[in-house]
Amino acid sequence: MKKLFLFLGIGLLHLSAVAQKTDLSEYTGTYVFPEGSVVASVEVTLADTVLTMSSEAGSSIITREGRDTFFIVEFNGIAIFKRDSADKVNAVHIEAGGYVLEGKKQEKESGGVAAYFFQKKDSGFFRKEKALE
Repeated sequence: MKKLFLFLGIGLLHLSAVAQKTDLSEYTGTYVFPEGSVVASVEVTLADTVLTMSSEAGSSIITREGRDTFFIVEFNGIAIFKRDSADKVNAVHIEAGGYVLEGKKQEKESGGVAAYFFQKKDSGFFRKEKALE
C-alpha cells in the first residue's frame, strides 16, 4: 500500500512539472514595441521550467509572481502579460529601469517548407547569374 502511495505521489509531481512547463510555454515568443522605444523587442524563451526574457539591453530570468505577472530579476522590474478574449497571451507590459513598455506578441509565421523557399527566392537565394561570355 505504501508503494502505491509513493508511486502515485511521484506521478503527481511529474504531472505537476509537465503542467507548469506547458503553462509557461504560452508566454514564449517575440514581443514587439512601438518605434522609438528603448528596445525594439524582447524574446521570451523557456528552458526546462525557467523563463528568460532577452533584448538588446540584456537578458534576465523572469520568475512568476502571479498568473500573468513576472519579476524581471536582473533589471529589478515587472512584466505583466496580457490576454485576448480567447484567453491567449497576446501582449506584455514591462516596467523596468525607469522605463514603461507596451509590446504586442508577434504571431509565429507558418507555411512550412514552401513559405521558406518563396522567402528565399525573393531574397536572392535563387538568383540567376549571367553566364560568362
